[in-house]
Amino acid sequence: MPRNNTRRAQGTGSIYKKSVTRKGQEYTYWEAAVTVGYDPGTGRQVRKTFTGKTQKEVREKMQAAAVAVQSGEYFEPAKMTVSQWLDLWLKEYSADWKYKTKEKYETVCRVHLKPALGATKLSRLTTPQIQSFYNELGRSGKVTCKKDASGKKMERKEPLSPKSIRLVHGVLSKALNTAVRVGYLKSNPAELCVTPKLAKKEITPLSDSQVKAFIAACEREEYGYIYKLVLFTGLREGEALGLTWDCVDLDNAELKINKQLQRQGAEDVLVPLKNSKPRYLTIPPFVVQLLKDQRRRQIEQRLKAGEMWQGWQTMEEMKTALVFVKDNGQPITGAALYQRYKHICKDLGFPDSRVHDLRHTYAVLSLQNGDSVKVVQDNLGHATAAFTLDVYGHVSERMKDDSAARMQSYFENMA
Repeated sequence: MPRNNTRRAQGTGSIYKKSVTRKGQEYTYWEAAVTVGYDPGTGRQVRKTFTGKTQKEVREKMQAAAVAVQSGEYFEPAKMTVSQWLDLWLKEYSADWKYKTKEKYETVCRVHLKPALGATKLSRLTTPQIQSFYNELGRSGKVTCKKDASGKKMERKEPLSPKSIRLVHGVLSKALNTAVRVGYLKSNPAELCVTPKLAKKEITPLSDSQVKAFIAACEREEYGYIYKLVLFTGLREGEALGLTWDCVDLDNAELKINKQLQRQGAEDVLVPLKNSKPRYLTIPPFVVQLLKDQRRRQIEQRLKAGEMWQGWQTMEEMKTALVFVKDNGQPITGAALYQRYKHICKDLGFPDSRVHDLRHTYAVLSLQNGDSVKVVQDNLGHATAAFTLDVYGHVSERMKDDSAARMQSYFENMA
């Protein structure tokens, strides 16, 4: 049985020389204790113990801690693991997060942070460790499953994109900053990490000929009205799907954009815009006519569906109902809108694109036809004109040609 002899050093306060015997071998070390605070519940002293090979080493540690306590700079590291802190953070500090934000953060923690860093003590997490983790994500952080020739599923590790790595860094930094604020960490070890630069993604708007072909294709499509509205107003998918009739002013040719349709679990719900700030769009006459046609079409859908209709039941209810719905009155999902759009583009021979590229096309067409950056910013709902310029300032060769032609005309008129 281990033997433990403790002897207090003379004239040195709470410093002790200790000897223990384990498996027949005697070990000697020095130990000290200092009061670092008081338990708020019991009022009792909270003691911190220091050990070292020599009395001098322990005395220096104890004195340094005592000075830190007196100056208010002493910090007691958290004993929990990174995984335990992430669970606590997600549960207790997410009250003001939006649904999609929390869903995204939970996924990042589950897929990336916990497997790689979860077992590490929160107080021992270091900048080099986190940097190594980010570097590894850039080499093999994405796992894809593909079938081989025999149909067997094969897992393959691929580099995680710079955008995804920066997302992981953002979530970890936010969690660690909270740990600093509540006193579990003295500083954030992720602050000095380097993340990969984002390559500017080139937008892919439709050309004039493609716009013409796409509009023609929409005449035969169930969701054609939605695609055309996005193309000629620049609405986001969720904003178009969440548009309600009380936000459509056909007499004054105006739309109020104040919410979006969002998938949350198994339900589609209306939620505020990302910045919670509504905007108003003045729409051209052909879009006014499009919405008039859609209103008539929806009434016809209601009559045709009969008892199968699951939307509004009276004309009064219709005033606040969704503008675009399925044949049975239920909301149209973003996934359905996306899948059908992909089929249309494939049939037309267009390059691979997304419904969001219709919004890009609207922005480019607006700028090409003389709208100011400020007007385009307001219509798109961007926070600043600088952001709009950053995205669309290089949109097309046609704008450069027009600029050169205007300068040539100015020069010729000077003669």
